[in-house]
Amino acid sequence: MFKNSILLLLWIPLAVAAQHKHQATLATGAAFAPDGSVVVVGLDTGKLFIQRRLVDGDWGERLRLEIGDDTVATNGDNRPKIAFGPASEVAISYTHPLTKPYTGEIRMLRSADGGKNFSLPFTVHQDRQIITHRFDAIQFDARGDLYTFWIDKRDSEQARRSAKDNPSAYEGAAIYYTIASDGGRTVSEDRKLADYSCECCRISLIAEPVEGVAALWRHVFAGSIRDHAFARVTRTQASSWARASHDDWVIRACPHHGPGLARAADGGYHAVWFGDRKGLQRVRYGRLDAKGHAVGRVLELPDARAEHPDIVSSGRRVVIAWRSFDGTNTQISV
Repeated sequence: MFKNSILLLLWIPLAVAAQHKHQATLATGAAFAPDGSVVVVGLDTGKLFIQRRLVDGDWGERLRLEIGDDTVATNGDNRPKIAFGPASEVAISYTHPLTKPYTGEIRMLRSADGGKNFSLPFTVHQDRQIITHRFDAIQFDARGDLYTFWIDKRDSEQARRSAKDNPSAYEGAAIYYTIASDGGRTVSEDRKLADYSCECCRISLIAEPVEGVAALWRHVFAGSIRDHAFARVTRTQASSWARASHDDWVIRACPHHGPGLARAADGGYHAVWFGDRKGLQRVRYGRLDAKGHAVGRVLELPDARAEHPDIVSSGRRVVIAWRSFDGTNTQISV
C-alpha cells in the first residue's frame, strides 16, 4: 500500500500534464490529504488551480484559485507547493516574480476547511525589498505550526553594497524562514537560519515527530564548494547546521538541483542529492545521523542520467524517485 501510494504521488503531476498537452504552461505540486486523496496545485496558462484525485481514482472538479494579478515562478526547482495540517488546515505557497531579474516574494493562500475555500494571497515575509525571496518550501509540523522557508538575498545585497571592492565577499544567498501558529494565521518575524546558501536549489523539509521540522539545502562552503547542509528548527530555536554531503563540488554557479530528505527508522535521516565528485556527476544516497552529519557509505543511483531526486520513507521502507532524460524521452524511475 505504501509503495503504491508513493508511486501515485510521483506520477500525478505527469498525468495532469498529459491530460492538457494543448495548454501552454502547466507546473504542479502534489501532496496527500488526511483522507488519503491526492491534491494537486497547478499552474495552467498562468492560472493557479487545485484539483483532488479521490482514493477510487476519479478526478474531482478543478477549483480555480484567486491570486489577483500575481504571476507564479516555475523555473528550475521552483513550482507551487501545497501542505496539509493536522486540523483541516491547508497552505499553498508560490514565488511571485518582481520587477528585477531573479527577484521575487513568497506568497501564500490559506484554508481552514480542508481546501474548500482559500484566503486571498498574502506575502509571508516582512522584508519588502525588491530582491531574491524565492524557492519557497512549506511544511506543517505535528503541532500544526506552519513553517515556510525560502532563499533570501538581503544579506548578500547588504554585503555587496558595503564591500564594493570585493563583490565576492558574500557568496550565494541565505536561508530564511517564518513560523505561523493558529493554523497559519499568526506569522512570526523573518528568521535567518544560515548564511551562504546556494541561490536556486530547492529546500527539502520534513516534519519532526513531536514538533518542528528538519531542513536540507545546498550550501556554499569555503572555496565555492556546493555541498549540502542540515538543521532542525522548532518554534523556540534552530540547531546549528551540519554539513551533510562531502562531494567537494567546486562550482561558481547554481546547479538547480535541490536535495531530498526523509526520516530513518533509527532516528537519523535518509538523504539524496545531485553532485559532482571528482568530475563524476551523479545522484547519490547517504545516511545522516540525528544531528545531520553524514555517516556510513554513500551510494550512487544505478542511472547515470538521474537528476532531480526525491526520497520518502515509512518505517524501514524507503523509496527514491528521480527523473532522467535520454535526449529524446523523459522518464520517472523509482
